[in-house]
Amino acid sequence: MIYAIGDIHGMKHKLVDLIELLPLTSDDHLVFIGDYIDRGPDPFGVVEFLLQLRERQRCTFLLGNHESMFLSFLGWEGDAYLGAEAFRDNGGELTLESYGYSEGSASFKLPAAHEQFYRSLELSYANGAYVFVHAGLSREVLQVSDVEYARAHTSTHDLLWQRDTAELPHSLGATIVYGHTPLPDFGIRWNIPYSIGIDTGAVYGGPLTALRLPDQTPFQV
Repeated sequence: MIYAIGDIHGMKHKLVDLIELLPLTSDDHLVFIGDYIDRGPDPFGVVEFLLQLRERQRCTFLLGNHESMFLSFLGWEGDAYLGAEAFRDNGGELTLESYGYSEGSASFKLPAAHEQFYRSLELSYANGAYVFVHAGLSREVLQVSDVEYARAHTSTHDLLWQRDTAELPHSLGATIVYGHTPLPDFGIRWNIPYSIGIDTGAVYGGPLTALRLPDQTPFQV
């Protein structure tokens, strides 16, 4: 089974409780949809817990727009790292505080294990009938029937920031599982067979969601 897990945003206690709730076996695969940091109280603790979790369970970690902003703020360069100017206005102060960052400190460095974690984050992941992205796919690829082509020809910006395409019909032949955009009532965005949105607003008072696939069973805390 695959368990897709929505946006965590520093809510370590919800993450720990959710993982304990899941009826995991050694064969199960956890796919995290990104946004581990910012806005919530313990971004550092979330990453520490995920590092421990991957030692005992197969995990795939996607890059979210909040990690992209954070790493851009720290000076990382590359197409995946953008939005440094918006980082602090989008909950970044709590991430900086959790990492002990001091303004103007020339000696600040991420812990080595955390740097490796952030460098390993993937932009998308596909597995059979499902394709996993943080935010969405580019509008231009929605009518193609090749998931790998769609992944390769979606811009990094759309993978991390797109809010307009995830609920649109498409021809991919796979269901898009994504986060990034919670509903006002913090529900799951069911749009079968096209997409399922699993950002249920954990940091805003909503639940943290895991969706088991392929039976599409939700687990929430």
